[in-house]
Amino acid sequence: MFQLGKTIVSEEIIENEFVCNLSACKGACCIDGNAGAPVEDSETEILVDIYKDVKPFLRPEGIAAIEEQGAFVKGDDGEWETPLVNESECAYVVFSENGITKCGIEEAYNQGAISWKKPVSCHLYPIRVREYTELTAVNYHKWEICDDACSLGKELQVPIYKFVKEALIRKFGEKWYAELEEVAKEHTKP
Repeated sequence: MFQLGKTIVSEEIIENEFVCNLSACKGACCIDGNAGAPVEDSETEILVDIYKDVKPFLRPEGIAAIEEQGAFVKGDDGEWETPLVNESECAYVVFSENGITKCGIEEAYNQGAISWKKPVSCHLYPIRVREYTELTAVNYHKWEICDDACSLGKELQVPIYKFVKEALIRKFGEKWYAELEEVAKEHTKP
């Protein structure tokens, strides 16, 4: 672990490789598990505000779940998260013709219907961020459903922090990311 400003960062995001391999996993991270995607406090109202613009991009099951549970819910851990359909997939998930899951929010963003891409936790994955009183922890979340992404990342030689560069800048800013790159250079010197 190393500190950058008010963050404590795991070296694993420098030492491990990752590139999403949707053709292999079909987007399993959006449909497996027992909780929705983490949602920051500041994102809860965004989800409410954009729902009417995102709704045309969603499946009927997702719309029903959101209209029954709300645009976001409080998870078992007391944190905000996206609602689920049948206690399984994220309510915002849509499926492409070839069975790959996609984010309905991101589809709305890509089509220009909204200006917000998706919850930052989804954008950052496989990095998970945990806020504490004094510091923020930045960790690598290992999940066996992402083994193909780890293999592809290794093959392409893309460290995790580079794969999620845009999301890290979105969360922590350009200056923070530049400092992370300097730490990575030092850390990976032979």
